[in-house]
Amino acid sequence: MGTKTVDENGVKTDEHKTDEVTEAAESTGAAKNAEAAEKERAETPGTKASDGTDTPKDAGDTPEDGEDTPENADDTPVDADADDEDGTGTPAGPTGVGQGAGAVVSAGLGIVSLTGSWVGTVASARESLIGQLETSSSSDVGMLIEKGYGNAWQATAMWGGVFALVALVVGVVVLARPAFGAPGRPQAPWIKSVAWAGVALGVIGLLLAVLKYTNVLLGLPSTG
Repeated sequence: MGTKTVDENGVKTDEHKTDEVTEAAESTGAAKNAEAAEKERAETPGTKASDGTDTPKDAGDTPEDGEDTPENADDTPVDADADDEDGTGTPAGPTGVGQGAGAVVSAGLGIVSLTGSWVGTVASARESLIGQLETSSSSDVGMLIEKGYGNAWQATAMWGGVFALVALVVGVVVLARPAFGAPGRPQAPWIKSVAWAGVALGVIGLLLAVLKYTNVLLGLPSTG
């Protein structure tokens, strides 16, 4: 800046006025530059205004390193015992497939014991054939009936009793299985129902087989 000089009368010269105008212009320009910089910082996210207040961050900013994202925050911890549980909080154990199959087999055998099987049919026909061969030269009617029909009917009753006994045993085993399995795992209701049906059919079939085999039920007709 030019040095200020005052004349003898104390009046400023033109040189002095020029210096003052230059200083005022520089001051005005510096103030405008500072105001523009301040406004630019205020419009830019993440910067602080000159007055010391923080401007809010943009809502779309991504989280900084080290911060958990929502996906990480919602991650479900892996349970070390997850493989040992079936989702109900109880330890994994038998699925009951074998018990269900046994119950169905028991009921099926019980039905066969009452309706008959091809094994019983073949055994009956075989006994009938044997009886005909043995009585081919006999004229005794009682013997003909016994050998030709009585033995065949007994063979049918015997095989029906075998199927009934197997059905009864399988049904009882299925019903008793939970007592020897994992504690706290009740047997499925449908398995119990089918197993009980097999047991009931087995008992009925076995009873009828015994009665028929002993000729108490549907005995041979009298020849007298």
